Amino acid sequence: MAGGLKEVRERISSVTSTQQITRAMKMVSASKLRRAADTIIQIRPYTLRLQEMLGHVLGSLGKDEMVGNTQFAEQRSPEKVLIVLITSDRGLCGAFNTNLIKTAETLIHEKYSAQDAAGNVQLLTIGKRGFDALKDHDRAVNSTFVQLFHHLSFDESKKATNYILSAFKNYDVDRVEVVFAEFKNAAVQTIKGEQFLPVKLPEVDTALETAFRPDYLFEPDKQKLLDELVPKILRSQFHRYLLDNNASEHGARMMAMEQATENANELLKELRLSYNRARQAAITTEISEIVGGSAALEG
Repeated sequence: MAGGLKEVRERISSVTSTQQITRAMKMVSASKLRRAADTIIQIRPYTLRLQEMLGHVLGSLGKDEMVGNTQFAEQRSPEKVLIVLITSDRGLCGAFNTNLIKTAETLIHEKYSAQDAAGNVQLLTIGKRGFDALKDHDRAVNSTFVQLFHHLSFDESKKATNYILSAFKNYDVDRVEVVFAEFKNAAVQTIKGEQFLPVKLPEVDTALETAFRPDYLFEPDKQKLLDELVPKILRSQFHRYLLDNNASEHGARMMAMEQATENANELLKELRLSYNRARQAAITTEISEIVGGSAALEG
């Protein structure tokens, strides 16, 4: 019985130590989440409005005006596809990374199965977890920007965006899809697959298109303005994907550590109850042995 009591004591000590770690990790994630959430909440309305404006402006152009950087709105047949998978560098955040990877794989199998069978699906991973999960697959996985979250900034994300824009402009890819987690709150992160390129144009009723086509005034020259403006808006949009995913990661990790801490509490209750029962049983056995020995001596 003494051996059993020692084992339970060791398990209680181990679970207590683990609980201290999960509680500390929850506090760290909560601190990081506050900063990340403030950033994405401030920037998201701005980038979404720019994205909407970009679609309307490019949608107002004729096909003969799709030159220079306005080519990013060129609607092509998606023969060659680039999937950008954004995950985290670290684990211990529940099913966060697993859901992102599954979403990317589902997107490939269901939407781009023909391109995948022809070997025309490329993967660009940002975040170590996504790269580790997909590096042994048959598809080519680009790990150039896998460590981007080590020093997340607009300047660093701009390098990845420039690479993607260049690949599209040079006809190395015909479509770019981004898989990321959109931050809602600490408990809710929505996994999304969103078309990044070509720029999605607003749907227009063809019967009314001529009569109600928007007419924009450009100052200075239209082409010069768009050549400067379009890449900047796209870089802001891609940076928003990264900020959303970063905030979502911290929210998922905070909730996972909170759940782990609660589970440790439940386990400790069970272990302490088992320990008290075993201790009472040991005491009862010792008393019975003493009483039995005393009776034998008196006899």
